[in-house]
Amino acid sequence: MRRRWVVLCVVAVLVVSAGVVLAWRLRAEEGSRLAEALELAPKSAARLSWTDWAGVREELGVDLSASSTGEDVDDFLQDAFDRDLASTTALDASAPTLQDELGFSPATLDWELFSQGEDGALVLMGLPEGFDVAGLRERLRAVGFEEPDDADGVWRGGVDLLEGLGGPVTPELAALQIDEDAGLIAGSDDPDFLEQRADLARGDREDGVSEVVDAVGPALSASVATGDQACSALAMTDADPADRTRASELVARAGGVHPMTGFAISGQPGGGVRVAMAFETDEQAREDADSRSKLAAGPAPGQGGSFPERFDLGRVVASGRVLTMAMTPVEGNFVLSDLSHGPVLFATC
Repeated sequence: MRRRWVVLCVVAVLVVSAGVVLAWRLRAEEGSRLAEALELAPKSAARLSWTDWAGVREELGVDLSASSTGEDVDDFLQDAFDRDLASTTALDASAPTLQDELGFSPATLDWELFSQGEDGALVLMGLPEGFDVAGLRERLRAVGFEEPDDADGVWRGGVDLLEGLGGPVTPELAALQIDEDAGLIAGSDDPDFLEQRADLARGDREDGVSEVVDAVGPALSASVATGDQACSALAMTDADPADRTRASELVARAGGVHPMTGFAISGQPGGGVRVAMAFETDEQAREDADSRSKLAAGPAPGQGGSFPERFDLGRVVASGRVLTMAMTPVEGNFVLSDLSHGPVLFATC
């Protein structure tokens, strides 16, 4: 009987463990690619910029590969910028050189997440299935990167090495780390910060940032910020005095707003834009859904003109502590790139 009891306990533990693994896999499969990538970003990240390169290529109907030229990549990026799908990348000026000399770029990367915070900046780049990692290592050796002792160690190049390449490359790629098991390249201008990447990752942290990332869903490109960052970067404090006065009047007339705990604006498949804001309470989200929808349908002090000249405002929904706004850009307007930097009245705190 004792042996049977022990066996039953072991079986129960295995069943529970299997359930936990299954739940994690289901969550990863059901979540967006941005939400999965967010778990790899540093805890200290205050602003994050996302580009789903595989999704952008599909949206534009572009067929690129490792054999594409830097000029091909430049043409692709121009098309992506014209559709407001590449304003969030940290690799724009670097892309042709990366393609020609290192063998990866927006032409072949699966996705990119650029994070900035008080501890440092980090570019995370997802690799597609079948990517030639051995070939990348060989190219890094050839251009002069110092090879690490461990396969997943940091390749140290430096800004001087990058300046010796055939074209401009962002300093954020001065040090690189290849995580072959995770299908990932990570870059930073600080090799010591890069070495700590895994220890500093957010993991499955639940906060305002994760809430707004979940709310924007399958974004092709997105700008995400903590509440503190959003309330400073998007605030009306950078506007001139007359616009600040006008903004205060409009906010008061709309019923006031609450500080955010997270903010995201994203470009969606098909051309739509979705904004998400997280708050401390459900009640604040409901109240702000009303006041911010009024602000988003009126004048745009600090930017000029009005928001309806830029986009058609769709549904504004409060769900729990998060409100979302659906927007359809007016033809010729770059809503995501324009409204991811302040001053933005409807996003003010």
